[in-house]
Amino acid sequence: MPIARLATLTLALLLAVPSAFASPTAADSAETVRPVPQGETAPSFTARNADGTAFEFSPDALERRQLLIFYRGGWCPYCNRHLQALQEVVPALRAEDIDVLFLSADKPELLYSSLKDSEIDYTLVSDAAMNAARAFGVAFRVDDETYEKYKGYGIDLEAASGFDHHELPVPAVYLIDTDGTIAFMHANPDYTTRLEGDAILQAAGL
Repeated sequence: MPIARLATLTLALLLAVPSAFASPTAADSAETVRPVPQGETAPSFTARNADGTAFEFSPDALERRQLLIFYRGGWCPYCNRHLQALQEVVPALRAEDIDVLFLSADKPELLYSSLKDSEIDYTLVSDAAMNAARAFGVAFRVDDETYEKYKGYGIDLEAASGFDHHELPVPAVYLIDTDGTIAFMHANPDYTTRLEGDAILQAAGL
C-alpha cells in the first residue's frame, strides 16, 4: 500500500474519532471503535503469555521501541496470511531494536497451535480478556447474528477466547517510542484489509 494511501486511511479514521478517543469498554461495532491516536501516551495493560503467566506492558518502562499488532485469532484466515507475510519484515524490525508483539484474541493455549504456520517464531500474547484492545480503543462486540454465523462456519469465539464477551479487536498496528508515545497507528474496521510490511517499515523509518 502506498504511504500516501496509508496516511489517508489513518487520517480518515482519526477524523471520525471524538475528542474523548479512548474507550474502557468495547464499541458496538467495528465501524465505531475509537482507537487511541498518534501522539498520545500508550496505555498500560496486562495480557497472558502462552504458558498462562501474566504479560505486563508499561509505557513508562520501555528500553526499546515497541510494535504492537492486534489480530483476531489463529482461526482467522486473513490474520494467518498477514502473519505469514510479515515474516519478511519482522527480522528487520528486530535488528533495529524494535520489539514486535502480536496480540491475539485467542486464549493462551491456542496462541501457536491455532496458527496455520506452526513455524512462526513471533512473540504472541493472549489478549482474550480484551484488556489491551479495550485500552487502545480497538475492541468491539460481535453482534448475535454474526456470532451465530461464525459458529455455523465452525468458529466458536467463546471456545477460542475462553470468555463469553463476544469481543474482537479491529486489526491494528501501533508503533510506540521508548518514552511511551504512540509514534504511529493504523486501524481498519475492514478485517480483510491489513497493513503491508513495507508500510510498517516506512512507519518505523526503515
